[in-house]
Amino acid sequence: MENGALDKFLRVGYTWWQRPWGGGTSNSHQGRWDDRWIPEGEFGIIQLVGMLRGIAAGMKYLANMNYVHRDLAARNILVNSNLVCKVSDFGLSRVLEDDPEATYTTSGGKIPIRWTAPEAISYRKFTSASDVWSYGIVMWEVMSYGERPYWELSNHEVMKAINEGFRLPAPLDCPSAIYQLMMQCWQQERCRRPKFTDIVSILDKLIRAPESLKALADFDPR
Repeated sequence: MENGALDKFLRVGYTWWQRPWGGGTSNSHQGRWDDRWIPEGEFGIIQLVGMLRGIAAGMKYLANMNYVHRDLAARNILVNSNLVCKVSDFGLSRVLEDDPEATYTTSGGKIPIRWTAPEAISYRKFTSASDVWSYGIVMWEVMSYGERPYWELSNHEVMKAINEGFRLPAPLDCPSAIYQLMMQCWQQERCRRPKFTDIVSILDKLIRAPESLKALADFDPR
C-alpha cells in the first residue's frame, strides 16, 4: 500500500511485491520508490483505464469544489500497489469564484508547458477546462507507460506545434476510444472540451464494456 509517483511507477512495471525483509520506508512524499519494490510484468488495458478513471474522479471532485489544479501531471499523481491513484501536489492550485465558467488569471511564475492548455500558456487564464487539457496529457503518459510528452522538443517548439494544430499521436496499443477522449481534451477551444463529470462517465462505460477497448488507434512511431 506504499505510495509513489505515477510517472516512475509506469516506467518500471506493474506487479509490485515486497522482499521478506522490510527495512526502510518509501519516500512517498518525494515521489520515489525504494529498492524494496520490484517490478514484474505489465499493466492490462482495464488496469490502465481504471487508473485514469481514479484520476478523473479526483479531478471531478476538485472541479466541483471550484478548485483549479494548474499542475496536473503523472508526476503529481500518487499510486499504491493496488493501483489506487490520488491527485497530489496542490502547490499551484487556486480557488475559483463560485461560477462554472470562472477563470483564474496570473501574471507571473513558471508553468509546466507540456501539460498546460494553450490559453493558459498565452493568457495565463486557468479554468477547470485547462485542467482537462492537462488530464489529456496525463492520459497519454499513462497509455505510453510514462513517456515524456512531446519527447525531445523544446518548450518553445511545443508551444509552436500546438498552436499550429499538432497533437500527440496515439501511443502503441492505445484503444481508439481512449485516444478519442484524449483528442477531446485537447480541443483548442476550451468550451468544446469535456468536463470531468463527462470524462468519469465515459470511462465508466468503457470499463463496463471491455470489448469497446479492443479497437486500437493508429500508431505513429516517432
